Amino acid sequence: MRFIHTADIHLDSPLAGLAARAGERARDLVGATRRAFTGMIDAAVEQAVDFLVIAGDLYDGDWRDFSTGLFFAEGMARLEHAGIRVALVKGNHDAENAMTRSLSLPPNVHVFRADRAETVVWDDLGVALHGRSYGQRAMRDNIAGGYPAPVPGLLNVGVLHTAADGRPGHEPYAPCALAELAAKGYAYWALGHVHAREVLGERPWIVFPGNLQGRHANETGPKGFTLVTADAGEVVAVEPVECDVVRWARVPVDVGGCAGLDAVGERVRAALGEALAGAGRRTLAVRLTLTGRGAVHRALVGDPDRAAAECEVAAMRAGGDVWIEKVELRTAEPDTGAAPLPDALGELLRAVEEVRADPAEHDGLRAELEALLSRMPHAARAEAGLDELGDDLLAAVLEDARAIVLGRLAGEGV
Repeated sequence: MRFIHTADIHLDSPLAGLAARAGERARDLVGATRRAFTGMIDAAVEQAVDFLVIAGDLYDGDWRDFSTGLFFAEGMARLEHAGIRVALVKGNHDAENAMTRSLSLPPNVHVFRADRAETVVWDDLGVALHGRSYGQRAMRDNIAGGYPAPVPGLLNVGVLHTAADGRPGHEPYAPCALAELAAKGYAYWALGHVHAREVLGERPWIVFPGNLQGRHANETGPKGFTLVTADAGEVVAVEPVECDVVRWARVPVDVGGCAGLDAVGERVRAALGEALAGAGRRTLAVRLTLTGRGAVHRALVGDPDRAAAECEVAAMRAGGDVWIEKVELRTAEPDTGAAPLPDALGELLRAVEEVRADPAEHDGLRAELEALLSRMPHAARAEAGLDELGDDLLAAVLEDARAIVLGRLAGEGV
């Protein structure tokens, strides 16, 4: 017997801020969650799996219209025609009270109730599935303790949307201890909520499959579902299967010692070529970070628009489908001293240096930046890596300010 375990599909996720940055590429990128989902359905039919488990967050939230629900229903109808059953729980993003629209689903789909845990038995398959949906978005209770006892003689699978014993970057919903899950007596725990694939245990198997498709630069690397093979009520194989169609990557490039932007472009092209090789034929969405110390620093930060455009040219030459989501400039001045500056301009630079050197000034700047960032949606802050204004981030902001002053002066021939 084989089944697919997936979670955190976030179908039709809007990918916060992506449309504004991606321009004409936005349609392809935003549609990635649908294409990855279709790829999983194709795999289920081709490999004739017995059933599919969705461990929460099928949807990203309430539908803007019925097209999202219709798309999912179409996939379920394909599975029905192939004789494949589906069991799903609702997570924090698609909790019962978060969804105002709904559509009838084919009879091969079972949605676990939200008021208590329940067991679904498929005698002909020799399977018992245990699960509970979220009735509300913020599930703070440990609901795993209320899951039913295993059914003797069957393959017992627990389906749970949870942060387990806590995971960085994820709300601590439905918290539980690994020992508690292991003691339940199930052969497999199909977990959801954490977007990176992680195997928490093998006796029994306790697995986060990760999300089906990365959605931003904090969700890098291969994404997909988990294929589980069982025999005589025991799990015998657990295999990750990639099905993402857009691969997100953070690519650092050391441009230290580059004499000019041409040399920077060559290094970027080479680094992107390596990243493409690891992504297969997928579209590669890249958060590019230029690092290193050298004279080219001023040229980069003095004209960041040109720096980004030069990186775009390098991406075109890399030999694949690359979209650069963002270019982060983390370069630095060479160790040699800078030439003296005129009094007025030197005063501006000295003011920046004073802020950099004074911890009290740091606190004031942090407070001002936090006041501005508090107006941003939480998802946008997380995507930009601005959840917390730590010392490293503040130092980078101040270094950028210093470099921009120097770069502008160099561009004016000072």
